[in-house]
Amino acid sequence: MNIDHIAVYCIDLEGMKRFFMEHFACKSNELYHNSRTGLKTYILSFPDGGARLELMSRPEVMKPLVDVFRGGFIHISIALGSKANVDAKTDELKAAGYECISGPRITGDGYYESCIVGPEGILIEVTI
Repeated sequence: MNIDHIAVYCIDLEGMKRFFMEHFACKSNELYHNSRTGLKTYILSFPDGGARLELMSRPEVMKPLVDVFRGGFIHISIALGSKANVDAKTDELKAAGYECISGPRITGDGYYESCIVGPEGILIEVTI
């Protein structure tokens, strides 16, 4: 088991991507845009591998919040190795009383995952 990626909401998605590419030698995937929700994301990989960084933006949602919302941590993603493990962990967490807010499902960008609201409201994504 390991941390697959950490996600951060950004006000300036392109600027944040440039920052990590210029200063930390990250490589980026192509922009993912969900036209239904407005979500835009990049997944950045660091040169030495390991956990990745997901940069996320939903400008139409964030615009009215810009004065109070500065962006930041949104979820932690834990890779479990298989669909069966994702399904089992989702069931385990639901049985323990944690809310599953999505999944298990295949997302628009191809991940198999579910998202659980953990202690103190932290979002925990379990993925392959």
